Amino acid sequence: MPTYNYKCNNCEIIFDLFQGINDKKISNCIKCHSKNSVIRLITGGTGMIFKGDGFYITDYKNNSKKKERSSNPKQSENKKEKKDDKS
Repeated sequence: MPTYNYKCNNCEIIFDLFQGINDKKISNCIKCHSKNSVIRLITGGTGMIFKGDGFYITDYKNNSKKKERSSNPKQSENKKEKKDDKS
């Protein structure tokens, strides 16, 4: 459920209201109780909210190089031998 920002044109108070998407817009002020004086403001929203222990860049890191090395140990040994022969 989103949070909407409202402003009263009579007393000029700005307030937030937690409403469902299908709920009707309010028109009466919660402070001065004037009728039909409240307008809904357009806002940028809150963005993403992360909850939990945390998110780290290493959580989704591509580990294909490590898998490749571990699956082909003979290839890496052959490369080392060739480097030694060149020197």
